[in-house]
Amino acid sequence: MSRYESMFAQLKQNGKGAFVPFVTIGDPNPQQSLAIIKALIDGGADALELGLPFSDPVADGPVIQRANLRALDAGTRFDDILTILREVRAYAPDIPIGLLVYANLIYAKGAENFYTKMQDVGVDSVLIADVPTKEAARFADIAKQHQIDAVFICPPDASDRLLQQVAENCSGYVYLLSRAGVTGAETQMQAPASELIDKLAEHGAPPVLLGFGISQPEHVQKALGAGAHGAISGSAVVAIIEKNLDNEAQQTEQLKQFVAQMKSAT
Repeated sequence: MSRYESMFAQLKQNGKGAFVPFVTIGDPNPQQSLAIIKALIDGGADALELGLPFSDPVADGPVIQRANLRALDAGTRFDDILTILREVRAYAPDIPIGLLVYANLIYAKGAENFYTKMQDVGVDSVLIADVPTKEAARFADIAKQHQIDAVFICPPDASDRLLQQVAENCSGYVYLLSRAGVTGAETQMQAPASELIDKLAEHGAPPVLLGFGISQPEHVQKALGAGAHGAISGSAVVAIIEKNLDNEAQQTEQLKQFVAQMKSAT
């Protein structure tokens, strides 16, 4: 079983859903970034979604855009990212590690080389945020050759045809958007359509995690109540990092507390 399969099976057995926090690797700097990710794990995260810093993160709102810029301004390099991922895997051997990347980062390294390196450091999944489903399918083939799951985004207005394409090509989990637009905790999640989740299941899709606007324990409960297998929170997590840039100890403690509160809602 993959780490995702093991995680979802264990959660189902315990009658719980998944809580998955997101941060950008290298924010606010590579050294503190590792401490932050460890704090998320210590707080009780079921899995991780980690962004690779990019200069033009078009799917993200201002909070995560600033995180990308902080990471780049701190001089975060590809080798730093690999080092952090390797240390995270050593710290938590069983936790699923998912990456959110933009296509240019893969092209820059060469797809085969990129996925080989990610396999070597223990990455479980890669989601490419800025390519359509049809285009992402060819990356999925390369990912699977390296035992890496290819995660796909499913928009809230997906057609039946798109739902089928996502289900057929996606593995690990489906990232279902709770609303249209870009990431951001300031725009609340919308009630997810249970019908959409049911249709994905009918097409044989992997478990569904709901994202965008997840910032409170009640949002996690609503996601699970609609049939999702868990929830992803990004901007609310990154906002804690941003508010505590001058106090690293307080930063990691507040992150642990936030994850614990969100996890308790599962």
